Amino acid sequence: MAEILMKAASFVAIIAMGDCLRRAGFFKESDFGLLSKIVLKITLPAAIVTNFSRIELDPSMLGLALPGFLGGAFLILLALALNAHKSRDSRAFDILNLSGYNIGNFTMPFAQGFLGPMGVAATSLFDTGNAFVCLGGSYSLAVIAKGEKGGFSVRNIVRTMLRSVPFDTYLFMTILSLLHWRLPECVVNFSGIVGGANSFMAMLMIGVGFKVSGSRSQTGRIVKTLGIRYGVSAALAAVYMFLLPIGLEYRQALVILAFSPIASSSPAYTGLIEGDVGLASAINSLSIVISLVLITGALLLML
Repeated sequence: MAEILMKAASFVAIIAMGDCLRRAGFFKESDFGLLSKIVLKITLPAAIVTNFSRIELDPSMLGLALPGFLGGAFLILLALALNAHKSRDSRAFDILNLSGYNIGNFTMPFAQGFLGPMGVAATSLFDTGNAFVCLGGSYSLAVIAKGEKGGFSVRNIVRTMLRSVPFDTYLFMTILSLLHWRLPECVVNFSGIVGGANSFMAMLMIGVGFKVSGSRSQTGRIVKTLGIRYGVSAALAAVYMFLLPIGLEYRQALVILAFSPIASSSPAYTGLIEGDVGLASAINSLSIVISLVLITGALLLML
């Protein structure tokens, strides 16, 4: 318990450090984009390579991508149901800001720190399914819900995913693992050094980008959105832990994944449909705080 609390406190301290450094002028708000590129295109792919190289991937594990997709899809359907008699703008906003999981930037460091290579592999496979939702799927559906031109496009979703370096890395390493092919040891050692920085860089990036800009008049909307999101998360976590007939290490990974924050791409996509970016940013940032508490609590109960 002490080790879990110490590691979780370290993550919180790094986030706080990033926030304080931004406020002090060491980082600018524009630096968030650079840090995000470093995490998504360098340290996270390296961490994926390293952890996949340490395990023997069984084909049955591929099913772990399904919860990542179905969880996001269920939240999209819930957003549509809750906004059936509301405005198109409200419907499109909730499609984007209820669904999707922030795995690579947030939950992956927890998997690295607490669950080991098998937990990271399970997290990576879950995120592969999640990518279909948060890297194009929810945006395409939000465009349809708002009544804009373009509509749903599988081609655009696939194109968006294939431009994602983490997704490409998941795909490449999964294929290598299933074929029982190994990368050269020098490559694995190099990726281990680079990937070891992923937890620090991801949490620092979150701190630099952390902001709550929603107005007081929007408090009710924020509370409602986060209440629905984490109510569903708790139900899914219970299903994963107590009903799925899979190994304990996989169920533990799925529980912390269920409590992941809302996808970090949601505010950006909200801006593309001319939605309320300030409200989306507030919901996104507060979801990080809530997820920190819930994932730490879940780890204390499970480990």
